[in-house]
Amino acid sequence: MSELVRLSIDQSCATITLNRPDARNALDHLLIREFALAIKQVAKRIESAPNEARAVIIAGEGKSFCAGMDLRAVLHDPVQMGVMLGELATTLLALRQLPVPTIARVQGAAIGGGCGLVVVCDFAVTHPESKLGYPEVDLGVCPAIVAPWLVKKIGAGPARAMLLAGATMNGSEGFTRGLVTHCVDVAALDSTVTDLVARLLKGGRNALACTKQMLNELDGSNDARVAREAAELSAKVIAGPEAQAHLARYFESLQSSDSTKGK
Repeated sequence: MSELVRLSIDQSCATITLNRPDARNALDHLLIREFALAIKQVAKRIESAPNEARAVIIAGEGKSFCAGMDLRAVLHDPVQMGVMLGELATTLLALRQLPVPTIARVQGAAIGGGCGLVVVCDFAVTHPESKLGYPEVDLGVCPAIVAPWLVKKIGAGPARAMLLAGATMNGSEGFTRGLVTHCVDVAALDSTVTDLVARLLKGGRNALACTKQMLNELDGSNDARVAREAAELSAKVIAGPEAQAHLARYFESLQSSDSTKGK
C-alpha cells in the first residue's frame, strides 16, 4: 500500500485515512485502488482475528475529508473514466458490507463521491462548519454512484430533492437533513468519535455482524448490479458533450483562481 492511504489498528478499532491532503483527498484512480485494498485488508483481519478490528473509522488527512472524484486526469479518456468509476462503485459496496460498524470522521469538506463515503458508513460525525453535498448536476454530471446510498440513508423523496437541486450545505444542515448522525463542535469531534467507538465495542460482535447483514439485505445494500449500472451511467454522462463542456469550464476557473492567488 502506498502513502495515499494509511491503515492502523488500535484498541480494537481500525482507521483508514485518505492521505492526499494537497488535493483535498480527491479520489483518483490510485487512491481508489489503495482505499479498496485497505478495506480488503480490514475484512481479512476481521475474519482472522475478529477481536482486533471491531469497528472502522474512515478519515481524511488535512482540512478536507474528501473532495470527491478527481476527474481531471481522465476527463478525455472515457475508458479509464469508466474503469475508475466502476472501481469506486465496487469499493463503496465493499465498505458497506464490512461486518463491523463503520464511522466517517468528517472534519472538513465531503463533496460528491466524498459525501458518498459519508452516507455509506453506518455513522458519520461532523461539525457545523463543515461542507457537505452533491453538486454533480451543477457540473453536468450524474450522481448515479452515490444516489442508491443516499436513498438508503435519507429516503427517496429527500434524496431526489437533494440530488436534483445540487449545491452543498454546511454540517448543521447536513445533520438536519440526515446526511450525518452526529454534529458537534469541532473541538469535540475526536472525543465524540472515541466515545462512539467505545459504545459500539460494548455490543456483541456476532450480534452486530448479523444485524448489519440483515439491514443490508433489507435495504438492498448487497445488490452489486445496482452499483455496476450506476457506475456505467455515470461514465456515460461524464463522457458526453454537456459534462465535458461544464467540467472544462470548471477546471479552467480553478486554474484561473489558482493563478490569481499566486500573484
